[in-house]
Amino acid sequence: MSREDMTKLQSERLVKLVKTCYEKSDFYRRKMDEMGVKPEDIKDIKDIVKLPFTTKTDLRDEYPFGLQVVPQSEVVRIHASSGTTGKPVVDTYTKNDVDNWAEGVARVMAAGNVGPGDIVQVSYGYGLFTGGLGAHDGAAKLGACQLPTSAGNTEKQIMLMQDFGSTALACTPSYALRLAEAIHQSDKVSIDNMKLRVGFFGAEPWTEGMRKELQEKLHIEAFDIYGLTEMSGPGVGGECEMHDGTHLWEDMFYPEIINPDTLEPVAPGEFGELVFTSLCKEAMPIIRYRTRDLTRLIYEPCKCGRTAVRMDRILGRSDDMLIIRGVNVFPSQIETVLTEFPAFQPYYFITVDRVSNEDTFDLDVELRLEFFSNDPAKQMPFMKPLYDRIVSLVGIRPNIHILPPGAIARSEGKAKHVLDKRNFKN
Repeated sequence: MSREDMTKLQSERLVKLVKTCYEKSDFYRRKMDEMGVKPEDIKDIKDIVKLPFTTKTDLRDEYPFGLQVVPQSEVVRIHASSGTTGKPVVDTYTKNDVDNWAEGVARVMAAGNVGPGDIVQVSYGYGLFTGGLGAHDGAAKLGACQLPTSAGNTEKQIMLMQDFGSTALACTPSYALRLAEAIHQSDKVSIDNMKLRVGFFGAEPWTEGMRKELQEKLHIEAFDIYGLTEMSGPGVGGECEMHDGTHLWEDMFYPEIINPDTLEPVAPGEFGELVFTSLCKEAMPIIRYRTRDLTRLIYEPCKCGRTAVRMDRILGRSDDMLIIRGVNVFPSQIETVLTEFPAFQPYYFITVDRVSNEDTFDLDVELRLEFFSNDPAKQMPFMKPLYDRIVSLVGIRPNIHILPPGAIARSEGKAKHVLDKRNFKN
């Protein structure tokens, strides 16, 4: 679709969305009235800046169905976030919402040539988490066979992958790495006997170094798939075969980039916080949702021929960013560095504390088996280059602890990389 036609479609859908939200949502009517905005003030997509933002706190305050604008009889599915830090974020879906969601996932999988004859092993968790059913429905829309293994039970996952001939894998990148590691450690299966050729990984940030690791170990082409519960789930966007940014399906999810401090739009191409408006959502539409993801938008044409805007790799989340001794540190920076050094595994764990009013920064890493030694003197040739690289990239000095292979906990879902003990102290 041309940019002109896309803008026209977005404008039509935004006008309809705002009218619906104002008439049927007490929350948005109150928000808009507070800003002095009426539906008739929104004439095209450029007017979106007149509308209020929505935050995760708003969604939790309206738990469970405060933002729903259709009768419960029209809702065919309910999903929710884990809610580990409070009330979960709830999203409800009409039949059209589920169909649009599947369409978004299918667009990403189509870039990996998934279709009839493929067996897509869905190793995202099934249940309230959107990953499992989202990937499942996307594969179904393309006519591929779905293998709903869910997350966990790694040994059985690998057995089925080989015995059933899975050709595509959908899971978190950290779990894909866990599967790859287990395959190479197994004496029962071999990656050379598998038909796996493509993977779709999301639900957590990952780096180019991680892509290289997964592609080499699993003999696949690895695609990034992006999504969030608040919009629908995975399939808000995804990489094409060029692997040069993540296409966002802006006919359904309108993206903006704002300055997270001033809340004003940034100049085109600048980095800032990603904001989404769900242009097609029927059950629980969201206006200008602040994702906290930090990235930029790329409007230059993609070599693949798709005209949908591309999102650069996510630097991190503004609410995941660590401020250590006054310096902004993103966990993904550590992963980027580790994958630059062949001697290290791409596993890490950061512990931040405060001792005598000064922040401490401890970093646990693993050497690969062939490089590991219990003799600290033999570890120094590996530690010093890693230490210097982290200091040059991050700007502060960590206390690095080299651990034996397997010492850092593996994840079967979203990986946990940080423990900030400062949060538990007065």
